[in-house]
Amino acid sequence: MDRPYNENLLSRLEQNLRQTRAARMHAAARLRELEAEADSVRAELAEIDTLAGQTQAAICRLLSSVIGADTRSFGFPSDAELEAAMRQATPARGHAPAAVERRPQIPIVRDNVEALSDRFMDRTIPQAVTLLLREEGGPLHVNEIYNRLLEGGFKFTGQNPTISVAVSLNRNTRFRKVAPGTFDLVMRDASKAS
Repeated sequence: MDRPYNENLLSRLEQNLRQTRAARMHAAARLRELEAEADSVRAELAEIDTLAGQTQAAICRLLSSVIGADTRSFGFPSDAELEAAMRQATPARGHAPAAVERRPQIPIVRDNVEALSDRFMDRTIPQAVTLLLREEGGPLHVNEIYNRLLEGGFKFTGQNPTISVAVSLNRNTRFRKVAPGTFDLVMRDASKAS
């Protein structure tokens, strides 16, 4: 009578052990995913910090060129200095304004983009973007890349997918930044280069 009881108990314990090991493997895999996502977020934060620093430096350079302030201090000008600079930059009535350089329109990130295919479903960002840029024959802005990846069935996991795209392309030697937020392939097909 003890033998069937022991076999039944042993069977339940073995099943329990298998479930515990499976749960541990699942938890370990989830931890690896979270650590990878944390590394990605840290990289995004570093990129944002870099961009913020570059923007602040550009603002200071621009303001110093307009008002003649010392750029070494990287301090912000006073309200009076800003008002004086704005008066200098405003053309007098009757004079034509200086020609304004037109910047290319930045594509918008579209809401509710529907996947039109699943061609990018099992690809990494660099793999998918390489295909996109080859097909395009020229550079694309990260917003347009994001829109097209979604159309191709790419699944983003982070909260800031356009930053993820930019960081991924910035780190990969296959791509070069040709303008703010705009990337192209470093090497084009030999047939298109000639």
